[in-house]
Amino acid sequence: MAYDDTGAESTSTRASGLLASLRRLSATLAEILHTRVEILSTELEEEGVRVRELFIYEMVSLFFLGLGLLLMTLFVVMAFWETHRLSVLAGFAVFYLAIGAGTALVVRHKLKTRPRLFSATLSELGKDRERLVSRS
Repeated sequence: MAYDDTGAESTSTRASGLLASLRRLSATLAEILHTRVEILSTELEEEGVRVRELFIYEMVSLFFLGLGLLLMTLFVVMAFWETHRLSVLAGFAVFYLAIGAGTALVVRHKLKTRPRLFSATLSELGKDRERLVSRS
């Protein structure tokens, strides 16, 4: 009676093929995760740069606008010193309060409508999930 080795050989071939597939799958998953983390870190860096840049521009703008408004107010009050100085001061107060309220409304609107943080990363992860589910 001859011993047939083909059954054992095909089982070991299937096992090694399965292990190779699992290795490829884990390597692919690691690459996907790596890519997504890179996207996330890039978004974090871009957001940090954008916030710092906006903060610097805002501070410079506020400083010079404040200085200009102060000097303009003094100029107009001095021009009407003898006749209507209280009316002019009241007018400037109302004007400044209106600008402040308008600016507060713009800031509130911008905070409510800002883009979602990590939106590109979440989008890519959603696409990955859809592809994995569709293959199953």
